[in-house]
Amino acid sequence: MNKRRGFTLIELLVVIAIIAVLMAILIPALNRAREQGKRATCLSNVKQLGLAWVLYADDNDNKIVNACTGVAGQGNVPADEDGWVHWAGYADETSETEQIKAIKDGALFPYVNSERLYKCPTGLRGEMRTYAIVDSMNGWPSGPRITNRMDIRRPGERIVFLDEGWATFASWSVPYDSEAWWGGVVTQPGILAADNRHKDPPPIRHGNGTNFSFADGHSEYWKWKDPRTISYGKLEVGSGPSQPGNPDLHRVQKAMWGKLGYTISPW
Repeated sequence: MNKRRGFTLIELLVVIAIIAVLMAILIPALNRAREQGKRATCLSNVKQLGLAWVLYADDNDNKIVNACTGVAGQGNVPADEDGWVHWAGYADETSETEQIKAIKDGALFPYVNSERLYKCPTGLRGEMRTYAIVDSMNGWPSGPRITNRMDIRRPGERIVFLDEGWATFASWSVPYDSEAWWGGVVTQPGILAADNRHKDPPPIRHGNGTNFSFADGHSEYWKWKDPRTISYGKLEVGSGPSQPGNPDLHRVQKAMWGKLGYTISPW
């Protein structure tokens, strides 16, 4: 007569230990795969917004859509234009319904009429828009702006959209004539801190990098290399926008403005 034999306590502990080791190996890989999937979706979103931006110019004698948020005559939007999206308020202060209405009321919505394409999958709960257009493309007058698509030299090198993450009311900016990001020294940690709301740090939600679309319609993922970029992107206390010799900064400034408006500091 055969006797049924169960697992001993030691055998069960060995199995549990093996499972724990496998989970420790697999979970980071699964997280990376999940992030890569979100990054790919975001890259597709900014590409579609970029193509809509091109179509808008085609329909308006090459006049590009205003990069600021708001209705005609509001903020920095001229009276004879309309913002690509309208402004409903910061995501943590405004309902999702109001944010979606602001997207639908914008000048670009007839060309890309799905509100889900205005938000990256990595967005925080309650954020309905994470994308922005840069200052140089008919946005906030912080440097030499372009208003007509025919004036863009080397369109395959010029940024239009980016995954900003925490979206502000203005177009996204990086200075033209100074070796710095846009903003000030961080005194309160985190993107939701009151003193950080009007900063434009380098976005870092996608594996310490972000997605861009360009004036020729293509899109790219850029991963930051300088630790100072990442520290300021995370809005760590004590980090600041002035970053001499930062290749990430130089790359973005050239892609945004077409050239640097200053001489790179030796260091």
